[in-house]
Amino acid sequence: MTGLWDRITEWVVSYGGQVLGALAILIIGIAAARIARRIVRRIMTRAEIASAIVGFASRLTFATVIIFAVIASLARFGVQTTSFVAILGAVGFAVGFALQGSLANFAAGVLILILRPYKIGDFIAAAGQTGTVKDIHLFTTILATPDNIKVMVPNGKIFGDTITNYSAFETRRMDLAVGIGYGSSLEKAQTVLLALAGEDERALSEPAPQAIVSELADSSVNLVLRIWVDKADYWPVKFTLTQKIKEAFDREGIEIPFPQRVVHLAAKDTG
Repeated sequence: MTGLWDRITEWVVSYGGQVLGALAILIIGIAAARIARRIVRRIMTRAEIASAIVGFASRLTFATVIIFAVIASLARFGVQTTSFVAILGAVGFAVGFALQGSLANFAAGVLILILRPYKIGDFIAAAGQTGTVKDIHLFTTILATPDNIKVMVPNGKIFGDTITNYSAFETRRMDLAVGIGYGSSLEKAQTVLLALAGEDERALSEPAPQAIVSELADSSVNLVLRIWVDKADYWPVKFTLTQKIKEAFDREGIEIPFPQRVVHLAAKDTG
């Protein structure tokens, strides 16, 4: 027993300081990791950064500080931390190479949440898909198509493509194209179009509605009724005015022609 006690005493004398130092480093590291996580969360929240990025960044900060604390604790026992760090780096590189597609989507998701080219509720077209944004994750964006189908689009494809945000501005311009016959009164057709725009309270007065000639086509004179509406009224106004234009032109005797072709037959020379 005396020999065992002597060996324990010798070990405590030899390594006790290192153990206490390692424990102190771990305790300080855990406290520093919590403080760093709190600071990162507070700064990013004040900057109004998306909660998904705030949560990820705070957890990453906490884990990074803890890893450094563990490495520093191992160094107190004479462990060669250089090789340990090299192994961690190699493992990280291998994992990153294997998940490069997912990491690309993750990086794009972070940029989308920071730059905010669109937000939840916006109607967008991107990566060959069109729909209303229902949710934005770090790897995917969830869309609901106009016929209410759920579509999960990888963020890498969205950010690498052109993004069209139909909801970005409060108002939108609507161009309603209609063709009239060459024998119909151009002035009368323009008067009817402007009257219909003026009757609809959803059509904005500024900029003022316009009825302009856009093209002298093969079978018709093409007009455009150009009005501005609130973005929420775009489709209801478009559908309503399209029907009213047809009905008003029928009442006023304004022809809406269909494509026609005139064929001239040359008289056969019998002489």
